[in-house]
Amino acid sequence: MSEIYTVIVGILGILAISGLFVGVTNDAVNFLNSAIGSKAASMKVILTVASVGIIIGVVTSSGMMEVARSGMFNPGLFTFHEVMMLYLGVMFANVILLDLYNSWGLPTSTTVSLIFCLLGAAIAVSIYKISNDPAQGVSSLGQYINTSRAMGIVSAILLSVVIAFTCGTLVMYISRMIFSFRYTAVFRRYGSLWCGASLTAIVYFAVFKGLKSILAHNTFVQLIDSHLPTALFICWVVCSLLLFFIQRFKINILRITILSGTFALALAFAGNDLVNFIGVPVAGFDAYSIARETGDTQMLMGALNENVPANFLILLAAGVLMILTLWTSKKAMHVSETELSLSAQDDGGQQQYGSSVFSRTIVRAALNVSAGVERVVPKHLREAISRRFEYEDVEHSGAPYDMIRATVNLTTSALLIAMATSLKLPLSTTYVCFMVAMGSSLADRAWGRESAVYRISGVMTVVAGWFVTALGGFLIAFVVGLALIYGGTPVFIVITLLCGWMLVHSNFLKKNKESNIVKEQAETKEDIIANLRDEVCRTMECATKIYDRTLIAVFKENRKVLRDMVKESNDLFYQSRERKYSLLPTLKKLQGGDVNTAHYYVQVVDYLNEMTKALMHITRPAFEHIDNNHEGLSKEQAKDLMAINDDVESIYRHINLMLRDGDFSEIETVLTMRDQLFESIADAIKSELTRINEARSNTKASMLYLTILTETKNMVLQSRNLLKSQQYFLKHLTGPKTWIK
Repeated sequence: MSEIYTVIVGILGILAISGLFVGVTNDAVNFLNSAIGSKAASMKVILTVASVGIIIGVVTSSGMMEVARSGMFNPGLFTFHEVMMLYLGVMFANVILLDLYNSWGLPTSTTVSLIFCLLGAAIAVSIYKISNDPAQGVSSLGQYINTSRAMGIVSAILLSVVIAFTCGTLVMYISRMIFSFRYTAVFRRYGSLWCGASLTAIVYFAVFKGLKSILAHNTFVQLIDSHLPTALFICWVVCSLLLFFIQRFKINILRITILSGTFALALAFAGNDLVNFIGVPVAGFDAYSIARETGDTQMLMGALNENVPANFLILLAAGVLMILTLWTSKKAMHVSETELSLSAQDDGGQQQYGSSVFSRTIVRAALNVSAGVERVVPKHLREAISRRFEYEDVEHSGAPYDMIRATVNLTTSALLIAMATSLKLPLSTTYVCFMVAMGSSLADRAWGRESAVYRISGVMTVVAGWFVTALGGFLIAFVVGLALIYGGTPVFIVITLLCGWMLVHSNFLKKNKESNIVKEQAETKEDIIANLRDEVCRTMECATKIYDRTLIAVFKENRKVLRDMVKESNDLFYQSRERKYSLLPTLKKLQGGDVNTAHYYVQVVDYLNEMTKALMHITRPAFEHIDNNHEGLSKEQAKDLMAINDDVESIYRHINLMLRDGDFSEIETVLTMRDQLFESIADAIKSELTRINEARSNTKASMLYLTILTETKNMVLQSRNLLKSQQYFLKHLTGPKTWIK
């Protein structure tokens, strides 16, 4: 047997590790978000509980690989070579697809990804077989492929979205009506009963979903299943009594319930979804072992129809890698931020998604319905209900939402998934967890008028992404599968190198394009000040470089450099705009000390935004002018702009030095230089007007020239204002609490 197959098995093993990394990164949000979003415990405690759940889930997993081995295709009709190309195409496509979703911060289902990648690669290889056999036609495709499984997955998406969102909304509404946001007094009386019901649902989920593989044939479990209502009632009574006594010791039973739910979801994830990541490589290794014994690469792989459990050591190693990923992956937190931003109670701050026609229509319809309901429902009843939904952070944690909602999210998700499992309904864990969280946030009135359109757009983006997962996984695997089966070894080498480069580039080499706002998450006043100082310095230094390179590129008519400058100036503008639109949470922290400090902070942020906007209005017209092949600037225009550029560079050198050192002693010098620059700009404009009157200047070039001069004046003006406001801001923090004139 050729050594190439040994290499393929090795690559499948490497891709399995990559698959575990990107898969856990995406699926981690399912069992972490409720605990993270409510700040039920420290991050270390949450991750520790999840890690224990993963280990137990791995240990108790049956490790059955039937989906990868024979779930989507009939291996008895494929040769060893064809099966290896099929599996290789699946792993390439699956890892690339999930890594893309992680980079975008979108949660999706690893199960859906795996199944549709298998379907795409299997169809590709089937087409290859049919094309090489004149006796077969397109109708023979059904012999090779199990299409009913794929349709079941599509129905799972639809079921999960509708059922989970509806149940999450109803359960959260009822829970909030009972407890309100000021739940302390009521919870002290009835909290143990409510948490007992939640814990019962979580235990039911852990037994019938997380541990089903080892307890399926247990006599006691079968007895419970046959007398389920009675068993659940007894469990509720026991849990409620236990939590009642724990509550007497001043222990927060909500934290216990939330961490229990986190443990149960992690347990089920490891016990059921682990095979999604390692199933294909293990099946590939099994096929390799079978073929190696005979030395025949053309033998049919009917032996893969036998469902053989995976090696325990492989499962354990995969579990350990999952835990390491959980503790170290930054992309997992990025994916988690998506759900948290869409479900946060606070309307303030930057919205991650834009508006859309669909979301605006939905909001307007909801407002009309609300107005109609208000006319029917008595005023005193409306006011009584509204009081139950008046937000108050009684936990004083500053969390995106409180522990009541976190408990509802975990309980509803666990109960729905467990019931669906028992009823053979193909609900996805990812989809259920996400949509329950969205439904509960809607019921909690987190989707206010200030944020509703953006949150609806966000939810629709994620839901659309789930369908794209299926389509994208299918297409990528189909194309890669065709390339591998037809192209042979050369194509295999090219795709391997390409996939390796994408993963390395995405996870290790790709520059972090997120702004400091997103990256830093400043919590204290000192953090806010340090972040602002760093961003102001960085932005001004970048602006200096971009302005200089733009003018030189215009003179040389260098289209490539101008395109790069447009991109960099756009990034700079959007980063400053992000800070501007995330003012409210920051101001709340600053105003705790002194309102004047917050005032100067607003000024700094606003001037920074205006300065970057002016720079963007220079780079864009410059690029469009050269890109449209218009005549370049004349020698006279270039000479004037070079003199202007030298003056701007000198001013910015002084500004950057003062900002970096925090020494504003030369601020009057900058003021003088600014005035001289403005006189030079005025003279340049007059000279250009003279050239226009004398018909010595091209119209398009003149418009670009005047635009650059005008926006340069605006940019320098805003930079000088920025410098002055930064001085006041920093001085006011340490100086007397009075206005600085």
